[in-house]
Amino acid sequence: MIRNRMAQKLFFVTGNENKLREVIQILGNSVKLERIDVDLPEYQGEPDNVSIAKCKAAAESLKQPCLVEDTCLCFNALGGLPGPYIKWFLAQIGPEGLHRMLQGFDDKSAVALCTFAYSPGDAGAPVTLFRGRTRGLIVEPRGGSGFGWDSCFEPEDGRAQTYAEMSAATKNSLSHRARALEELRRYFVDGTPPPPSSS
Repeated sequence: MIRNRMAQKLFFVTGNENKLREVIQILGNSVKLERIDVDLPEYQGEPDNVSIAKCKAAAESLKQPCLVEDTCLCFNALGGLPGPYIKWFLAQIGPEGLHRMLQGFDDKSAVALCTFAYSPGDAGAPVTLFRGRTRGLIVEPRGGSGFGWDSCFEPEDGRAQTYAEMSAATKNSLSHRARALEELRRYFVDGTPPPPSSS
C-alpha cells in the first residue's frame, strides 16, 4: 500500500470560492491544496468523460499535479438530465425553475453526483476519478444558507431538510462532495484506490 502521496501540493482548478471553501472544510489539512483558476473548455457527454477531459486539459495547461471537480444533478424522471449541464440550467432558471421542471412527474427523485479527477501532471498520464453520490428529492426551494441548487435538493437521509437548511457540518457529513472527497482522502493519505464506477 502506498502511503501519503501528497509530498507536494496539489492544484485545485476552480474559480468558485464557495466550492473551494467547502472542499477545505471537508478535507481539513489531510491534503494540501492550492486554488488556481484555469479557463477550461466546457465539455459535453457522460459525467466520467467530462471529468477526464477537463482534468487532461488542466494538466496540459499547468504541467503540475492537479485536481478538477464536476458536479451533476440527475433527475430520474428525465433520464438523468440536467446531469453535467446543471450549471447552465441553474443560471437560466434558478432553483425554483429546477423544481418546476418536475411538476408534471410523479417521480421527484434525483441523484447528486460529484466527481473529482486527478492527474499527476505528466503528459499522457492516466486520470484517477473519485466519485460521491447522494440520493434525494427535488423540492420547492427552502433554506437561506448554501449555494447553487442546495435549496431545492433534499437528501433521502430522514432529516427532511434541504442542503440549504442544514448546517455546514451536517451537509459536509453526507453530501455527494463529502463522499467523493473521502475517496480522494483515502487515496492520497492511505493509498487506497477508488472503487470502479457503479453508475
